[in-house]
Amino acid sequence: MADSPTARALVALDVIQSHPGVTATDLADRLGVTERAVRRYVEILRDADIPVVSLRGRYGGYRIGRSVRLPPVVFTGPEALGLVMAVLDSPTGAPQADSLVGSGVTKLVRALPESVGRPAALLWQHTAAAPTDVPRPDPATTSALVEAVATAHRVRLSYRTGQGHEWTNEVDPWAVVVRYGLWYLLCRNSSGDIRTYRIDRVLSVEQLSDRSTPPEDLDAIAVLEQNLGQGWPLSTRVRFRAPADAVRPWIRSAMGMLEPDGDECVLIGSTNNPQMYAGEWLAQIPLNFFVEGGDELRAAVLALAARLNASVVATEPKPTIP
Repeated sequence: MADSPTARALVALDVIQSHPGVTATDLADRLGVTERAVRRYVEILRDADIPVVSLRGRYGGYRIGRSVRLPPVVFTGPEALGLVMAVLDSPTGAPQADSLVGSGVTKLVRALPESVGRPAALLWQHTAAAPTDVPRPDPATTSALVEAVATAHRVRLSYRTGQGHEWTNEVDPWAVVVRYGLWYLLCRNSSGDIRTYRIDRVLSVEQLSDRSTPPEDLDAIAVLEQNLGQGWPLSTRVRFRAPADAVRPWIRSAMGMLEPDGDECVLIGSTNNPQMYAGEWLAQIPLNFFVEGGDELRAAVLALAARLNASVVATEPKPTIP
């Protein structure tokens, strides 16, 4: 994404190329980061064999070494159009023109040949995208977690749950996963349990010196999908009067595991929000079911049913008083 360390390093490269001798202070101001972050981006460029030279003195600053020829990036028309569509489809809507994403897309479509870039340029110029209510994580927090995953370092997280409870714990970060517009950290906590945390709810990240070792051949998406419906404090058990194949398309991973039971099936999971489980998930399934387990979920379903029933039941007309 545009706010990752690599993306910011590329933006820094663009600034250095267009402003040879730019100082670390000026570069930090242009990127909206600290000078320490600037030095980190310069090291990323140097690791990629781009000789960024830093000179001291009155006419010093950063500049690109001589005899450097960067390889051209060639896009096809469908590739360029797909990139613009992906940006417009962001949960936060179309980015501002002066943002990192907005300026980057503008440069991209302008640099393309007319025959290749015209559809993408027209789409970028004439399409508006409204943001959704999906929360977006802090770029610096996301970047810190991605870096910890990449370098296999344990981190200390401060976190606020959806109910407002705050805690701090040390975790082994395994992967950052984007699912339906939400960003998750897949990790193992200090108790050895696999956990998934919403990155937009992470308050702070501190990288530790201890190393983290993820499982070999980790399928992060599959583990995340399986883990989202487990480990919550309130257990749930829902029986459907239909075979599993008919029910499965309606089941979100966070609802639990669907198990066949003859001509029927049972959904076994857990939740920390029975009202959401009842109203936003179960109520959307056009199949008969009943709650076999979970007093809190049963109460939430009954409350929802009572409220919906009250909205359609005719009331006796009040007598008129002469």
